[in-house]
Amino acid sequence: MITIDFKRIGLSAGDRILDIGCGSGRHVGEAIRYDDVFVVGADLRTEDLTAGRQRLAFHEKIGACRGRWQLAAADLLELPFADASFDLVICSEVLEHIEMDAAAAAELVRVLKPGKTLAVSVPRWYPERVCWTLSKEYGSASDGHLRIYRSEDISRLFRNRGLTPWASHFAHGLHTPFWWLKCLLGPDGDPPWPVRIYHRFLVWDMMKRPRITRWLETLANPLIGKSLVLYLRKGQT
Repeated sequence: MITIDFKRIGLSAGDRILDIGCGSGRHVGEAIRYDDVFVVGADLRTEDLTAGRQRLAFHEKIGACRGRWQLAAADLLELPFADASFDLVICSEVLEHIEMDAAAAAELVRVLKPGKTLAVSVPRWYPERVCWTLSKEYGSASDGHLRIYRSEDISRLFRNRGLTPWASHFAHGLHTPFWWLKCLLGPDGDPPWPVRIYHRFLVWDMMKRPRITRWLETLANPLIGKSLVLYLRKGQT
């Protein structure tokens, strides 16, 4: 499930990329398909990094790796990287989990090179608001979402630090009904059969990517896309 549109960004040989909060490495795995890039996936969870290492080793095994990669344990509030280290910084579905989001934003800006792009995604306000309304457990769960961003909120968070938005879009419109259904029927415990069936459909769609569901998601994204994706450029210094 790729949220960031790498074609929109346009990667070049030699680019250094940071994916902070990389989880099991979904965006790292996509980025290393590009020639001669170097991608660092960073996360606090050792279990996610272990899963990411397995995923990326599989990419190498099947010949889908054209760049280099490295995984690191790192805290977004205190990144272990020098100023202006990366040509692209990715922070996908992370900031809504962090209490000190302003401090996190400052770190993302610090490690980004001038003139380069920060790609950020957060849950979109409307679909997320429905989830919170349907289920109290959704918002209060362990590692749950601490806030809901409106597009102007997340944009302002980085504009105040010298970045300029240059593009945005919504993603994962087919996933929104799944989360509404999950919240309605109970987000915790064994999922009831409607949730299980929808989950199977989403897995099938991600693996097969048939034209009909790609078309349906293109139609759904502007209306109920689960994620807001924002691309911002750091000013020259």
